[in-house]
Amino acid sequence: MSIEALIFDVDGTLADTEEIHRQAFNAAFQEARLWWNWSPHQYAELLPISGGKERIAAYVATLDQPEAAKRELLGRIGELHRAKTRIFTSLIAGGRAPLRPGVARLIREARDAGLKLAIASTTTPANVEALLETHLGPDAPRWFAVIAAGDKVPMKKPAPDIYDLALAVLGLAPEVCIAFEDSAKGLAAAKAAGLFTVVTPTFWTRTDDLAAADLLLPSLGDPDAPLDPAAAAALGAPCVGLAALERVRAGRTARQPA
Repeated sequence: MSIEALIFDVDGTLADTEEIHRQAFNAAFQEARLWWNWSPHQYAELLPISGGKERIAAYVATLDQPEAAKRELLGRIGELHRAKTRIFTSLIAGGRAPLRPGVARLIREARDAGLKLAIASTTTPANVEALLETHLGPDAPRWFAVIAAGDKVPMKKPAPDIYDLALAVLGLAPEVCIAFEDSAKGLAAAKAAGLFTVVTPTFWTRTDDLAAADLLLPSLGDPDAPLDPAAAAALGAPCVGLAALERVRAGRTARQPA
């Protein structure tokens, strides 16, 4: 059974965007005269929570404030998140978060081979489009048969809902698709949806429990930035391509108990 579609997470997977998100949150807070400032350590603690609005709500819950003040702050989440998205997309358009090694190459290889492409992410569609347009060209969002992002499903990762939505729109079974993730919550979502999952962690997710990944690599690799020898040996190639994915996926399927 050949691969028919590749489904990509965005933040951390297509590009290491989390530091840009952190900066955009802080800029939005300053703009709103809240004077909050999330340090890298604080932001790392918030990352397991899927969704920017949900992270703000979780942070508000930790504040030493009267309940009435917290309710007022919770009422401002939409405003804060819209400002953060505006700032983030501006930073991305300025080239602040390049695509990770191998991402552009694999997307173009899949497109040339006639495979379907999809996005399954908890970030907002505007963030996805800004990243794709900046690094792949103005038509790049239209390369994707579905951009399942933001609040399109009731439950965010690690729930499988966003992947279930992507599969439904694609009209494909999970067995013919491959998911690409960078974190434990994304991995859990993809596996719960029944997908073979390739995980390439970043600085922010390198300590996650990623043992359930079907293929765990430092990146997808590129001819000018090949995988390290151990990763290349595990993959059987210096960088991730469709042929290597087919081979590894077939080997994993063959080893599964009947």
